Amino acid sequence: MYLIDIHKWNSSCVKQDMNPDTRDLKLHVLSSICEIIAHLPDLENILLEVLRIMSDNLSMKRATVTLLDRKTGMLFITASHGLTPEEMRRGVYRLDEGVTGRIFQTGKPYAVPDIRKEPLFLNKTQSRTLEKQHLTFIGVPITLQGIPIGVLNVDRLFGDHVSTQEDIEFLQVVAVLIAQFVSLNEQFQNLRAENASLRYKVSKGTDGPYIVGRSSAMQEVQRQIQRVAPTKATVLLQGESGTGKTLIGRIIHDLSERKKFPFIKVNCASIPENLLESELFGFEKGAFTGAMAAKPGKFEEADNGSIFLDEIGELPLGLQAKLLRFIQEKEFERLGSNKTRRVDVRILAATNKDLEALSNQGAFRPDLFYRLNVFPIHTPALRERKEDIEGLLIHFLRKVSREYNREIHFSIDALELLKAHDWPGNVREMENLIERLVILSEQDRIQPELIEPFLGSRPSTRTDSPSASGTAQAVDKPALLREMEKREIIAALGRNGWVQARAAKELGLSQRQMGYKISKFDLDAMVSVQRVRSRKNKS
Repeated sequence: MYLIDIHKWNSSCVKQDMNPDTRDLKLHVLSSICEIIAHLPDLENILLEVLRIMSDNLSMKRATVTLLDRKTGMLFITASHGLTPEEMRRGVYRLDEGVTGRIFQTGKPYAVPDIRKEPLFLNKTQSRTLEKQHLTFIGVPITLQGIPIGVLNVDRLFGDHVSTQEDIEFLQVVAVLIAQFVSLNEQFQNLRAENASLRYKVSKGTDGPYIVGRSSAMQEVQRQIQRVAPTKATVLLQGESGTGKTLIGRIIHDLSERKKFPFIKVNCASIPENLLESELFGFEKGAFTGAMAAKPGKFEEADNGSIFLDEIGELPLGLQAKLLRFIQEKEFERLGSNKTRRVDVRILAATNKDLEALSNQGAFRPDLFYRLNVFPIHTPALRERKEDIEGLLIHFLRKVSREYNREIHFSIDALELLKAHDWPGNVREMENLIERLVILSEQDRIQPELIEPFLGSRPSTRTDSPSASGTAQAVDKPALLREMEKREIIAALGRNGWVQARAAKELGLSQRQMGYKISKFDLDAMVSVQRVRSRKNKS
């Protein structure tokens, strides 16, 4: 179904005694533009396709669609033909600036017969060499329900053999179509946002991934998630370690239309620099010593899905350039190959560093930062959302109790002790501690005596300038927790003749969980030796 009455418009052209060839050409272009709405999912691609159709069929060499950003009150080039990405980025206008601003404010078309002689023509994109070219520039407003929302600017459409007025009239029809595309896109985005909100609520009721927290900080995070999840926008998650950035990345993926496709996680800090490129982009057979067969990279594995780049601030500068190219063009080459590959991947990045500060220092590419920072989300530390601590403690206790098939609760004093703790390791520290407490508790109610060795005799107090001893305590605490858990596992095995099944039963673990703990603490050799000794002693 056409968005305008093409047949009525065609009849009007006949009455005006328009040249049949020109009329047929216009009809073909408008019909092609109307048909793309059924095939393209987002506004930017629709606008790019509109301009491509006009370029392929008309004499147009260059064109821009500039739309109003309601948040900033500025006009930005949303789509272009004949402009480079850098030229597009320069196309930002105040509402009273240049030809574009005049067209937007007056709501009337404007034609510039020769851009070299027009003081209002600013050439902000620097895409036209004014001193050498004689160019006609035409712009028409894009209006929705009588209100300007943008401007469509082009060079000549039909060449000098057709009047400028015909160009303007035809552009006005195209602008009507663009306005309708914008309106339909807004409605579609609103529906997708509502759908994401409903899916998030369903997830909370079915033990799917969701955020625990009623604080204003986390309510804002949830609103941002529901807003950005249905889109294709790159998201940058910023916050301290342990604040749940990976969980938020997963939720964004699950609430998007990419849910049925892979969610691939890559920790940029945990992979050696010399291996990271091949890990991300893949390699061909013989690309380096040991490359016995070709292997696709993480971007190929994530095709049609999402890739979560954790600790993006650790990405080497050389790879930053390749990632920037991938974000801009969706293209890359495997290591050892000249073949260009394309994949459709949404990028979700996370960092606990200030990337803007790093870019100012030359440690991170500013252009990559701007590409990643399309939709930033700040993940608050627990000290910024203290009202969520009790809910999180109970949530993790229930979760871990189910995993270990135990019915266990906090005593009132134990809960108060945990609520008063500073949680420098944030949510990750909390979840790990709760799991240890469930393993170590011999009763169905966790008491303060069990908790105190992990937290110290009293709650820690966080300051902006911690003492050296306080810093050492915070650094050593994870190691202390791990060592205590390891000692408890060894003690339980010793009490049960180094038989894993018996030790697991004593601790309330399944045999699989016990096997995991033994592997985690690298106790396999010790268990084997001690079991042999135990048998010899019995004989």
